[in-house]
Amino acid sequence: QVQLVESGGGSVQAGGSLRLSCAASGYTYSATWMGWFRQAPGKEREGVAAIYPRGGLKSYAASAKGRFTISQDNAKNTMYLQMNSLKPEDTAMYYCAADGRLLVPPSYHYWGQGTQVTVSA
Repeated sequence: QVQLVESGGGSVQAGGSLRLSCAASGYTYSATWMGWFRQAPGKEREGVAAIYPRGGLKSYAASAKGRFTISQDNAKNTMYLQMNSLKPEDTAMYYCAADGRLLVPPSYHYWGQGTQVTVSA
């Protein structure tokens, strides 16, 4: 059974940083795309960053480029999202997902429970 568990969310002021973690179990970590997504109240879920571990490929949403970095530790079966220069508009529930394609939410089969990120002005 695949399980994805996010951690690292919290409340920060604008300009601050957070690092999200996604621990995967029951899943062949390097086999397909994994990604970070977010959903703010009243908005659709959107892709933030995705990684294809086996090939080292990465994809970022325009809003994340230059500020967020996705990475993975294969030995720990853990994916990370380093978020710098956070803005109030980054406030959302952040989810990790596995077995999908790039930043397309409906293509992902497995989802974590989410971790809240709140950025105050």
